[in-house]
Amino acid sequence: MAEIKKPRLTEIRNRRVEFEFKLLNTFEAGLILTGTEVKSLREGHANLNDAYCYIRQGELFVRNMFISEYDLGTYNNHDPRRPRKLLLTRNELNKLGKKVKEKGFTIVPVRLYFSERGLAKLEIALAQGKKSFDKRHSIKEKDTKRDLDRLKRYK
Repeated sequence: MAEIKKPRLTEIRNRRVEFEFKLLNTFEAGLILTGTEVKSLREGHANLNDAYCYIRQGELFVRNMFISEYDLGTYNNHDPRRPRKLLLTRNELNKLGKKVKEKGFTIVPVRLYFSERGLAKLEIALAQGKKSFDKRHSIKEKDTKRDLDRLKRYK
């Protein structure tokens, strides 16, 4: 009897976001995508590094999220950096909208993945920018943690 292969779960992370921002709240948002975008995402061809979210007319969008063109796509292929609409509940949108109007808060994408049901999800976070001394503190903590792990490994 042949084994059933589970599909490989694709996960794309924005690694710089935790260094640049202090994350306060996270939300799981659905994405409105075209067919070629989904196929390209399943192959793992996406990048969240320069992406950011904004609210326009009560709707949430993500801009500069790079999803490369699908290799086998024809003239129907998508624009790699087009703005994409995110799906959240009205209550969550209102919370985010109030916070973003305050100075220093922004919405950043953290992780892009496929749910158990096969739907593309984007984990977004309400974030506050770090100052340069906070970044130095983060680097120092990371270095000490690495040194401690190294010591534990040798003993």
